[in-house]
Amino acid sequence: MTILILIALLALIFGGLLGFASIKLKVDNDPIIEKIDAILPQSQCGQCGYPGCKPYAEAIANGEDITKCIPGGREVVEKIADLMGVTAPQTAATNETPCQQVAFINENMCIGCTKCIQACPVDAIIGSNRTVHTVIPELCTGCQLCLNSCPTHCIQMQAIKPNIQNWNWQFDSNTIIPTVTVETKTNKK
Repeated sequence: MTILILIALLALIFGGLLGFASIKLKVDNDPIIEKIDAILPQSQCGQCGYPGCKPYAEAIANGEDITKCIPGGREVVEKIADLMGVTAPQTAATNETPCQQVAFINENMCIGCTKCIQACPVDAIIGSNRTVHTVIPELCTGCQLCLNSCPTHCIQMQAIKPNIQNWNWQFDSNTIIPTVTVETKTNKK
């Protein structure tokens, strides 16, 4: 019985020491990294050369080029440039109007190897071993990592046709017609 009390007492002491150390030795994150990470598309595709969006955000905060996020396109470059207080660099890739694309699997050529499923960072491809796979377009970020993983090359990128779900609903505030509210006085007797 005394051993159990001794173990409980030691656990309480070490727990208190760990709690004190976690408060006293806390490392604060750089808020600019969190803001940059919030702007990035979170596809974790690795096309920028980093293993995910958070490491790329840290690299940008340390002076890395802001034009490496391919899925984010020009819009992300401009938002990061505004946040960092710099002008957005003009490159050949960012001057083009981005065309949003999703992966499409030709099911007649798919052998069910699951290599595309393993390559997809956002789990947009469904299927199992030795069955036909398909892409969920709403989840696909267009990172193109599945293209090179397919041994039969049955995956192609297709442009998304605008519809009510993916239409760009941003409007120009200069085209809004101003309105004036006129108040009327009523006579009370």
